[in-house]
Amino acid sequence: MNRITVVSLGPGPREYLTLGALDALKRAEKIILRTALRCDAADYLKEIGLTFETLDHLHEACEDFDELKARAAAYLLAEAEKSPVCYAVFDASADETVAALREKENVELLAGVPLSAPFLAAAPQQEKIEIQAASGLEITSIQNPLLILECDSRMLMGECKLQLLDWYDPDREAYFFPPSDAPVRAYLRMPLAELDRQPRYDHTCAVLIPPQKLTEKKRFDFYDLVRVMGILRAENGCPWDKEQTHETLRKYLIEEAYETAAAIDEGDWDHVADELGDVLLQVVFQANIGRQYGTLELSDITTHICRKMIDRHRHIFGTDTCETAEDVLKNWEKIKKEERGYQTQTEVLRGVPVSLPPLMRASKVQKKARDVGFDWSDPRDALDKVREEADEVRQELDTNGDGLEMELGDLFFACVNAARLSGVDAEGALQKATEKFISRFSAMENAILQAGKRFQDLTISEMDVYWESSKKRVPK
Repeated sequence: MNRITVVSLGPGPREYLTLGALDALKRAEKIILRTALRCDAADYLKEIGLTFETLDHLHEACEDFDELKARAAAYLLAEAEKSPVCYAVFDASADETVAALREKENVELLAGVPLSAPFLAAAPQQEKIEIQAASGLEITSIQNPLLILECDSRMLMGECKLQLLDWYDPDREAYFFPPSDAPVRAYLRMPLAELDRQPRYDHTCAVLIPPQKLTEKKRFDFYDLVRVMGILRAENGCPWDKEQTHETLRKYLIEEAYETAAAIDEGDWDHVADELGDVLLQVVFQANIGRQYGTLELSDITTHICRKMIDRHRHIFGTDTCETAEDVLKNWEKIKKEERGYQTQTEVLRGVPVSLPPLMRASKVQKKARDVGFDWSDPRDALDKVREEADEVRQELDTNGDGLEMELGDLFFACVNAARLSGVDAEGALQKATEKFISRFSAMENAILQAGKRFQDLTISEMDVYWESSKKRVPK
């Protein structure tokens, strides 16, 4: 196949056509322009006697942009079979038909003036600007100014606006560059909500979303949280935040995790978002401390978890096969065992962290014992063990033995086993039982007070009458 050379015409006006691009076009055997519409540089090529064809017929024939990219690449490759081709686009480094072509064949790209140049020159001074095409817009952060190029239709601008509204408020000021062939561009200031309500659009349109002060934002992204924490722990920051260490924050991480779990149980998703924010704060807080003392970085945290998720999902990122969720869990445990170098199942059991809540740790240990077949198949068998352990507790009580703590522990462990084999989360079950007890106790106390009595006036047998009555008012 003959060589394909891609050149940049620039943002449109002939003033942006570089000498290198012009020289390549003059030497070319065959010139193909992606489009000649609203392109003064194309008019200039005609004026100096260069002939070319365009892909404008494909723009009209294709139903969507993905089809256009594929058909453009195929057409250019077919033409290159006949003779060398010079393919001219506005900006070779950003053009998606060029990207599709490069996936198929090695091509030579000549640098040129980028599409963003006239907009950046016209707009107020911006730093660390992010530049994207409207057709491929993907917003993942709002830390920097955002320049959106080639806003060529009301429909496309509407799709972009929907993405922007996920991050910005409708009244957020934006700079809209209306259609123009002029080398020097002008913009209109308008609220973001008006971006898809302009009279005209074409490929020369662009939008710039300027940066916003932290204190003026109504929506924030992850890196805003990193900035806030940086300010709080800076020299002139918050005295309390500056005093914290990895160790002093440990208890807060545990508390926030439990509060998040409680919010999920409530089903109040705004509350869940609030509590998850508290958990995320603890991660960012620890990362900031780690950076100060050289113990860890935020990138260490993200690297560890991303590497772990990739390594343990070999059925997605590797060659393993997992057909069911159960297969995934088995594969996960197998991989984890390999990573940690465990040779025996006892090592696996000892690897369950002692810091976990006791009921949760007991359940995890039992599940790992089950992996090698050491388990009952029927929860009734586990329930028999509960009765056996309860009898042993009673024996300790009857004989005033010194093994009461151990026997009670065995009883709890047996109860966790019965719950697990029954498909019940022991922690959740105990939590619900505690809440039920509180509700019934409240009903009992209200009944006692309504009867004009007090707890201290009643025997346990008399209280039990009220308790049985409360159980009817607060059922299971």
